Amino acid sequence: MKIILFGAPGSGKGTQSTVLCDYFKLRRISLGDIFREEVKKDSELGREVKNYMEKGLLVPDELVSRIVEENVSGDNFLLDGYPRNINQAKTLEAILKKQGNDIDVFINLEVDEKTIIDRLSKRLVCKKCGVNYHLVNMPPKNDKICDSCSSELVQRKDDKPEVIKKRWEVFLKENKSLLDFYKKKNKLLTVDARGNKDEVFARIKDKLS
Repeated sequence: MKIILFGAPGSGKGTQSTVLCDYFKLRRISLGDIFREEVKKDSELGREVKNYMEKGLLVPDELVSRIVEENVSGDNFLLDGYPRNINQAKTLEAILKKQGNDIDVFINLEVDEKTIIDRLSKRLVCKKCGVNYHLVNMPPKNDKICDSCSSELVQRKDDKPEVIKKRWEVFLKENKSLLDFYKKKNKLLTVDARGNKDEVFARIKDKLS
């Protein structure tokens, strides 16, 4: 199975991608994670990406396509965070076509602006292993300490309210043509992503069945 998991920042892509990959035995490909690793290494690509991420802007397509071609292959994977616009969707289609491959389903996690701001403004991330927490829905056992590796939890710079609103505006501008692209291919599956992770996962499983 080859899945694209799509949604606004804070829609739960990271959480649901982990659950879906465990359940269906898929390889998770998260461009966000790849970008953050490059930023952490302070590579040339990482410095370019950091400039956009901290302003709440999308990373330009030409940078993204370089990473995609190196990481997308095989029959069982889930793409988290890509494509984000119609040009990226067409680029991905061309990349997969060269491999004799195609996407099976495009899952759209649908949320509203209020939910996004509430989720992201209360999100914490581990500085070392990258695990996400939420102060209300998924708090750590110890205040601002990661359950997995005991490192410090911090708020990402792009999770501040003013940056979240900018990310939401950019998302709305780009998403309609992308959803139409996969709808015409009969591959669009829209799921209500409000509620806790178990409720959302149950809806996804129900739709996939």
